[in-house]
Formats: sequence, structure tokens, C-alpha cells
Amino acid sequence: MTTFTALQVREHAADEFEQTIVQRSISELPAGELLIRVRYSSLNYKDALSASGNRGVTRHFPHTPGIDAAGVVEQSSVAEFSVGDEVIVTGYDLGMNTAGGFAQYIRIPAAWALKRPQGLSLREAMVLGTAGLTAALCVDKLEQAGVLPDAGPVLVTGATGGVGSVAVVLLNKLGYSVAASTGKAEQGEFLKGLGARQIVSRAELQEGAERPLLKEQWAGAVDTVGGDILFNVVKALRYGGSAACCGLTAGVAFKGSVLPFILRGVNLLGVDSVELPLVVKASMWDKLSVQWKLDDLERLVTEVSLQQLPAAIARILAGKLVGRVLVRVD
Repeated sequence: MTTFTALQVREHAADEFEQTIVQRSISELPAGELLIRVRYSSLNYKDALSASGNRGVTRHFPHTPGIDAAGVVEQSSVAEFSVGDEVIVTGYDLGMNTAGGFAQYIRIPAAWALKRPQGLSLREAMVLGTAGLTAALCVDKLEQAGVLPDAGPVLVTGATGGVGSVAVVLLNKLGYSVAASTGKAEQGEFLKGLGARQIVSRAELQEGAERPLLKEQWAGAVDTVGGDILFNVVKALRYGGSAACCGLTAGVAFKGSVLPFILRGVNLLGVDSVELPLVVKASMWDKLSVQWKLDDLERLVTEVSLQQLPAAIARILAGKLVGRVLVRVD
């Protein structure tokens, strides 16, 4: 097969972009040790930014987004991988400035790929995707900082999103008391079904932004939104508590104060899943395939084809998607 199907984002006028399904040639793919036939991908907020022409994510167009891919090795020039190996690829430059997983084929450096853990199918790996990996990294950071289930309630912001919804399920599985924050009041029962014991409105978390400290509430937090909401969460951490920060949908800046840090000894923990060393990614994927295996994620999933992706991208940009979007690459 010399041609394949891909979603391509093109600039058809100054700062106007369109997403189309095209036929591409394998020879057009970038250089790399592995040629992979993609079976599944997933839709993340970063993909939607790339697909809408955000040059902070993707510099040059036309381009195929998709920061996640799971598939089968069809060509390998390295001893570590053989034809037929099932692999997972998340992060690094995939889908940003390197043609990504919204296509039947990708070609990548071997250093970006992991062999599929035995405890996860390719489909399950992409139900999790970067969002699930990031949620797990956040929970792992909280554990390392001493936030254990008996410490008190853990807040998840942006809880109906990809990272947030997986974080709610994972924290509940591990025995935490989970409070879920959302701006979608109608999704309260959905979040309780995932294991949230308390629903907190986004408006409530926005109150008191002008104050240097807020009432102590949370032993820990997984924050997926950033902005002033993040620092309000930090101001409401219990003494010695920690917040793991991994998102920016509410903004990249916040009005901060040193008081929560020097009066309550709290921690703000940054979480990155993109440039993380491959050995760390492998360790976390192994954890997600065994002791942190989540068997009830289907309730989170909307499955779409490449042809249905543009509509799903529009919905995630409008803040209307809930849970995870699995991309079936036929």
C-alpha cells in the first residue's frame, strides 16, 4: 500500500483553516526507524488546537494532528522492534509538527514507541491515551508527595474532560474520596457514576480570587484547567497538601501569593506527559495495565471515525465533549 487515508488541516486563507480527509503517500511521511499502521488514536484538547491552526502547537500547515497512536509495526530498521509488534506512541513531537495519529500510517523515531503492555489491548491503550497517562502521572505525583486516601478529599477540576474523568475513576479505584468540579451542572450524575462523592461547581471555585488564602478543604487536587481556578485550589489546600497541575483550558496565568506555601506548606506539582523519558512512560503504562487497570472506562468513551473527527473537534473546542473520544482508524 503506497497511499493511505489521513485527516489533514490546511490553511485556505490567512488564519482560516479547514480539516479534510485526504489520500497521502507513505513516501511523504517524515524519516524514522518505524513505519506503523495505526489502528486507534484519541482526541485531546491539544489535537483540537492543532486542528484549528494554533501555531503555538503546530507551526506549519498542511498538517495531520494526533498526539496519540496505537498500531502495528510494518517496517523497522532497529533491532528493538520487529514487524508485527503492537506499539503505543504518545507525546514527543507526534501530531504537533510531525504527522500524527489521525491517519492510517505514521513514521517515527523508534525512541518514541513502547511495546504494548500485555494487560492492555491497542483499543484500551487509546481509550486512555495521553489523557489517561496524564491522569495517572498526576495521581502518582500526589502519592509521592504523601497524599494518600486517608489524608482527606481530593479535588479534580475539569472533571468531565478526558484527563479529569479518568482521574476521577482512578482515584476512586484507589480508595480516595473524590470531589469533582465541572461547569456542566447537568453532568453531576455522570460524575457520581464514575465515583465522585461530591460535585463542586466551577463558579464556586472561582470565588475568592482576590483573597490570599481560602478555607482549608482539599488534601490534594488534580487540576486540568489552570488559570485563577488553579490558584484558588492551591489556596484551599489543607496543611501540607498538594495539587498536581497539567492543564490550561482556563488560562496559562494566575494571580499568585506565597502565603499558601509559607503558611501551609503546600506543594504545586507540575505534570508533563509529552517529553517525559520513555522509561518513565513505560513504567506508568505498565502500572495502568496491571495494578491500576481500569475495567470500566467504556462509559467514558465516544468512538468516532476519521470522517467524524471534524465534528468532534468542533465540539471539544466548544467545551461540549464529555469523557474520552476514541478515534477508530480504519
